Amino acid sequence: MEAKTTNKLMIALFSLSTLLIIFILFSILAYIFIKGARVIGWEFLTEMPRKFGEEGGIYPAILGTLYLVATALVFALPIGVGAAIYFVEFAKESKLTRAIRITVDTLNGIPSIVLGLFGMAFFVYYLRDFTGGVSILSGGLTLGIMVLPTIIRTSEISLSSVPKEYIEASYALGATKLQTIRKIILPVALPGIITGAILSFGRAAGETAPIIFTAAISNAVLPKSPFQPTMALTTHLYFLASEGRAIDKAYGTALVLVSIVLISNFIARSINWYYSRNRRG
Repeated sequence: MEAKTTNKLMIALFSLSTLLIIFILFSILAYIFIKGARVIGWEFLTEMPRKFGEEGGIYPAILGTLYLVATALVFALPIGVGAAIYFVEFAKESKLTRAIRITVDTLNGIPSIVLGLFGMAFFVYYLRDFTGGVSILSGGLTLGIMVLPTIIRTSEISLSSVPKEYIEASYALGATKLQTIRKIILPVALPGIITGAILSFGRAAGETAPIIFTAAISNAVLPKSPFQPTMALTTHLYFLASEGRAIDKAYGTALVLVSIVLISNFIARSINWYYSRNRRG
């Protein structure tokens, strides 16, 4: 087979693979939209659920999801960015740093249900006196552990992409290493760090198993503190679908959840694109 023919076949194969992925994605999104759009309304988004979710809205689930994700980011973001700064600016390549990187990659590959079981054993039972047992704090800490590798990796890439000229100029002016990190490296890398945080927001919002084991209840209540349990969109969707009741409400909940994830990913991509364009300019 001639090289030109092989090249055309491979281009066609790659194009077909891309189109197939796009078709699958839009088919899923269209199906959820068609099924869920009929129940979406102001009342659905702002009312309390009634009769185990068969009537009313999903306001406590939306609020609970935001509480859980916010708790996860408050826990994971400082640790993740701090670890990335250590890897890029302080750590020398050694067996220890390689072992730490392998640990981070391994943590990223652990199934969410395993992390949920860990969160239940450690935060819900062992640290019950500090977390309140099944609570927003337990669920948020578990989600924080889950998104920690993503924040570390995205922050590390952002910090590594800071132009060396900026750093050398800072040292030439007499700045210390910590001053350079605070005044030069972090501000330049901030867009990438924000992108990683938003991507982690979307991933944490879409998880089910860790929340079921550590934070979720099916009762329609509004938590008054981080030490109380809460509803969440993913677990509310699971309860509705598994019990076979109010399937239309389940599709509406799925549409809201998918919308939150898509919007968070769109914001992350927009921030990355905006700052990349300005940097090139």
